[in-house]
Amino acid sequence: MTDIRPFKIAIPDQDLADLRERLRSTRWPEKETPDDWTQGVPLTYAISFCEYWASGYDWRQREAALNRFNQFVTTIDGLDVHFLHVQSPHPQARPIIITHGWPGSVVEFGKVIEPLTDPTRHGGTAADAFHVVCPSLPGYGFSGKPTTTGWGVDRIARTWDTLMRRLGYSRWFAQGGDWGSAVTTAIGIQNAGGCAGIHVNMPNARATKAALKNPTAEDQHALARARDYADWDSGYSKQQSTRPQTLGYGLADSPVGQAMWVLEKFWRWTDCNGHPENVLSRDELLDNIMLYWLTNSGASSGRLYWESFNRAFGSGQENTVKLPTGCSIFPQEIVPTPRSWAETRYHNIVYWNALDRGGHFAAFEQPGLFVNELRRCFAVIDPR
Repeated sequence: MTDIRPFKIAIPDQDLADLRERLRSTRWPEKETPDDWTQGVPLTYAISFCEYWASGYDWRQREAALNRFNQFVTTIDGLDVHFLHVQSPHPQARPIIITHGWPGSVVEFGKVIEPLTDPTRHGGTAADAFHVVCPSLPGYGFSGKPTTTGWGVDRIARTWDTLMRRLGYSRWFAQGGDWGSAVTTAIGIQNAGGCAGIHVNMPNARATKAALKNPTAEDQHALARARDYADWDSGYSKQQSTRPQTLGYGLADSPVGQAMWVLEKFWRWTDCNGHPENVLSRDELLDNIMLYWLTNSGASSGRLYWESFNRAFGSGQENTVKLPTGCSIFPQEIVPTPRSWAETRYHNIVYWNALDRGGHFAAFEQPGLFVNELRRCFAVIDPR
């Protein structure tokens, strides 16, 4: 099956009623012992957040906002792939596929699609225009859930190549952060002929031997952040890469459990000065959570770790990218990768920029900066 079917989000009323009932019937744990976030999302905030979710959040309004973008589903390698496809009014626009990660979704790109596709209305020129494709990863959002093993990063990269060709794009670009960066990097490694260049805002590269032996100040900062992640922030990854099915039972049954599993990372990984709502609205945070809850994808999204974790962050000559590459380093990224590390994996870096604000969810947090980074990067890779 190679057809492309139009898609609109249309959640049944009974699903929303069930959500509200579950929220109102929540059995809460006791309050955390410290008066901060060090044990996880604080109880007072969690209750306030979920009370708003049950009685103040308007999904139908948010659903309509998401549906303003043209959406489609196509079947590739036996799996339905959901994607946004927004074409530019400018005839010379460049096609680009932008990939989210965990715990994100296509919601992350809602504020950058229009500036990318119609730049003359958003501070740019026609030369900055892109045709934008934003797919939902397998097992995420409205994409299908794999029923067999094997849907790791490499297979997703091949699937994205098929998707872009199916859309009629023979020459295109790729962008991603988090798992999206791993998929985009895999596209560059595979170099199947259609992708002409990539941009990542989370380069997948390990510390160099020189950084470990005689670290610079930049190396020391990155190594300290990596240690902090390993010591205090990586439990979710270990669970999802080893026992995602066990985790999935709680996430499928409890909207509060699913919400807090995601929300904690928006506190931890955004440039938010201690509170996620300093950078994203409560509605925006809930929009993203809803794409996990409504599609019951807590377990299926976690399986990407089980499938891909060891390979996605591998190293070696066989895993290097020779395509033109741009990297934007946002200061509150989990590990702000130094260029010397990135160059061991990406052998043709033509654009590099370290920004002064923003975190892991760059397009969501700092849409203006993100758009500008893509414009500048691809002006170098593909000058007009």
